[in-house]
Amino acid sequence: MSTLAHSREAYAERRWTDAVGQYTAANHDAELPASDLEQLATSVILTGRGSDGVDILARAHLKYLADGDYSAAARCAVWTGMNLILLGEPARSAGWLARAHRIVDDLPEPCPFEGLLSIPAGLGALYQGDGATAAEAFTRAAELGRARGDADSAALGTLGLGQAKIMLGEFDGGLALLDEAMVAVTVGEISPIPAGIIYCAMIETCHLAFDLRRAHEWTRALDRWCDAQQNVVAFSGQCQMHRAELYRLHGAWTEAIDAAKTAQDLAFHGDHMATYGGFYEQGEIHRLRGDFDAAEASYLHAQETGFPPQPGLALLRLAQGRPDQAQSLLRQAMDDAAPDYRRGMLAARVEIEVAAGDALTARTAVEELASLCASIDRPMLHALAEQSEASVLFHEGDPAAALILVRRAWSRWLSLNAPFEAARCRALMAGLYTALGDEESARLEREAARAVFYELGAAPALSELEQSAPVAPDARIAPAPPTGNDVGHAAGAGPLTARETEVVRLVSAGLSNRNIAAELFISEKTVARHLSNIFTKLGLPSRAAVTAYAYQHGLARPPSLHKITHFPHAGFLPRQTGNG
Repeated sequence: MSTLAHSREAYAERRWTDAVGQYTAANHDAELPASDLEQLATSVILTGRGSDGVDILARAHLKYLADGDYSAAARCAVWTGMNLILLGEPARSAGWLARAHRIVDDLPEPCPFEGLLSIPAGLGALYQGDGATAAEAFTRAAELGRARGDADSAALGTLGLGQAKIMLGEFDGGLALLDEAMVAVTVGEISPIPAGIIYCAMIETCHLAFDLRRAHEWTRALDRWCDAQQNVVAFSGQCQMHRAELYRLHGAWTEAIDAAKTAQDLAFHGDHMATYGGFYEQGEIHRLRGDFDAAEASYLHAQETGFPPQPGLALLRLAQGRPDQAQSLLRQAMDDAAPDYRRGMLAARVEIEVAAGDALTARTAVEELASLCASIDRPMLHALAEQSEASVLFHEGDPAAALILVRRAWSRWLSLNAPFEAARCRALMAGLYTALGDEESARLEREAARAVFYELGAAPALSELEQSAPVAPDARIAPAPPTGNDVGHAAGAGPLTARETEVVRLVSAGLSNRNIAAELFISEKTVARHLSNIFTKLGLPSRAAVTAYAYQHGLARPPSLHKITHFPHAGFLPRQTGNG
């Protein structure tokens, strides 16, 4: 088999490093055909060398022109322009996109790749927060792609239209379009770079729509996609960035830091779109742990990408005792943000405005959250809205009404396996019970919150909790906060929680603690704690006994329906911005 044949085989098998090596060797022997130059460019880009890949793509474009294949030349010009956007070179990008338009306009017959020309216009409108204009451009891209048989532009247009609809508040319709775009990826209809773009955009949009179920599902799918390809750098950093956010939510803060650092490393090696998220998520964990200097440094690194690190930086100022600065920072960020990103800052705005004493603005933000719940039926959004309104009601002097709402939020956070937010709800409940004169209930809620904060290492939250606790006149030395093991055994016998039931199902499927942790985006320590609670509650001595219990009670998950993914490394040209 010739070197060129080996090159094409490596490309087809997604062995990108091998493809680069083989194509480079073949190019020394003879000038590569245009299609092979294009595949070499794709391989180089996927291994993290975007600038080199763009140069090779330009050579492929010129070769197509020389061969008289003007449609393929236009396609190369569009992708050269889009890759230059990723590289932060808008002037060069505009030149290549203008060239692509001119070639298509001069063709005597319809170009099969004309739909791609509408993609950059749609992206520009999305970045400017103009959902209606974006929807028009992406609709044209999708329709032209389907009409002319170009799967790439059809899928990218469908993806962009879904994102535009979500920006406009049409959440269910938008998410359905994103799912449709993902079908083209999973069945292998589209090219590697558009596939990676769609994966990453899908996950980011799920976070913007507060849809954790889809975010988990597609993050695991992206891991599988990266795992199936040799040494892919592009998109893998963004995967790590999203994993860090999920780890943070689920209380696996050490794993979140590790994923954020891996995202930064992959960004340095070529996945530049992971830069913001890698540093922002690192800043979030430092802030929650009370390492404020490290948090500030991380947020400032994120800000160097050109996007404001909000609401994290504003919440840092609040934690530092500077509510006025927090208020100013977040108000400015929200005034400048596109609608979908602005929604993600509403809960932080309530917290900051309450702390700054602006009850009217806090109430306005709560009402905006409540109105969103009418169109987005997602547990996370409901939890944020209920928790925020409870805080405002407490500030307004209605602890009884606040208690009803915060208990609902607490239950939702538990179902989402979000221990820090659940503990924050319990800390709020402690204050509400104190205001209502029920000191015993307040003490129990405070101790429960203290245990979680202590285990997570959430020093600022723990300090705030301790400062809010009433001090008895004869108080001596406060007892040490419970350890993680104390928390697990304090659960006592009783019905399993939703998360414990899921752990039972995964144990029955034969999964190790490590694989359960990977599946649920939690730490192995948290899995061990869940198992300890399960053994205690059910009076069972071993995993084998838990498996037997699962089958006896109809909890076992059929092995054929479950597949664990591993994380070898770790939108749509995603707009990087924070989701706190």
